[in-house]
Amino acid sequence: MPSGPRQIVTPFRPIPLDVPQGMAPNEFFNSTENLNDLAHNNGLLKNPENLLLYRKALGHSNTFDTSIIYNTSNCILNPLGRPVRRTQVPDNVRHVWNRMNQILIDYLLERYPDPDTHLVLAGEASLDATWPLTSAGVPSIRMLHNHFIVFGKDEINTAELADPQNSNLTDGGQHSLFEAYMHDVYREFFDKALDLEILWPVGEAASRLELTGYPQGLPSWEIQGGVAALEDIRFWREYDEILKGFIDFYRTFFSQVSTRNAPMLDDAYFPEQVESVLLFNNDFLKTAKKVRDRCIVDAAYANAIRWQPAFKQLIYRNDAGKLIVTISQNSIGNAITELLGVVVKRVPDAAAYERSEPALIEQLLEVRRRLIEADLGEGIETAYWPKA
Repeated sequence: MPSGPRQIVTPFRPIPLDVPQGMAPNEFFNSTENLNDLAHNNGLLKNPENLLLYRKALGHSNTFDTSIIYNTSNCILNPLGRPVRRTQVPDNVRHVWNRMNQILIDYLLERYPDPDTHLVLAGEASLDATWPLTSAGVPSIRMLHNHFIVFGKDEINTAELADPQNSNLTDGGQHSLFEAYMHDVYREFFDKALDLEILWPVGEAASRLELTGYPQGLPSWEIQGGVAALEDIRFWREYDEILKGFIDFYRTFFSQVSTRNAPMLDDAYFPEQVESVLLFNNDFLKTAKKVRDRCIVDAAYANAIRWQPAFKQLIYRNDAGKLIVTISQNSIGNAITELLGVVVKRVPDAAAYERSEPALIEQLLEVRRRLIEADLGEGIETAYWPKA
């Protein structure tokens, strides 16, 4: 089969949750009531930092799929006031979260060591907190959460080709606003703003998966030292630097879209580079004008813009077995897997899901054991597994 994006089918067991009358499902999923249910029925581990490891009931993959969520549902009742990216998380929480991420990724690469047989990925998708909860593409849980996913490459290889014009794929980089009109200044800004030692820029050939042909047109970096580098706090600081650079670019651009010749943001992470690379670049400012002019005459287009930073940031293993970091504008709410050209079609099929469930839970409990051993939380008892 030729290279191209694939659509895989993932069965799930229907969730017996009643959404109160008059509420949209994604409004209810953001509620404290639903998060309590998530922890009770699918929670694996929790800690005093409010980080919750849980089994994905509506997962992307039944080979391996779990998430860590910064569960602020009880302490921040306003869903639009909750942190939606790592830069909004307290330092002590981010420190614990980084350690949890490192242990989980290390386990996945140990369990699935062959890049020819399994695609391993971990990362987060953050969305614009100014969008109404009922808008299309808004996540079912409005809190920052990381994904840890494994796909069998045989499953991807035998899956049907996805429509390359699927709106969830066309924002993978090559069609995005940043890539189409500001390719050079986008990369120049990253090069000049970021001082990286562990993360080295790589070209598209090194980052692209042969099976899907994705990612496409995205800035990418190789993790020097591989998985061992994730034990070094410097890696996580550099991982955050990439996010900060992206946020500066995104916010600066849309501030110019919103207001012609807007002043530089007071809280920019890299103010010198914002001023010299972005605010003095004709391609950057011409593109802002193009978007601003359309917003004035096209209400639907203006309503679809996410004015605050919306992104997907990802660590994944490429075909050569190297760990790659990439980041993408997330303007339409596409899933993190679609960044790598994998579209997931979830279908209700309890029997099919239950055939995969024992092996999945075995892995989740082993990950939990390692986290408990590292003093990163305590186990949660559910109907499917004991507390420890």
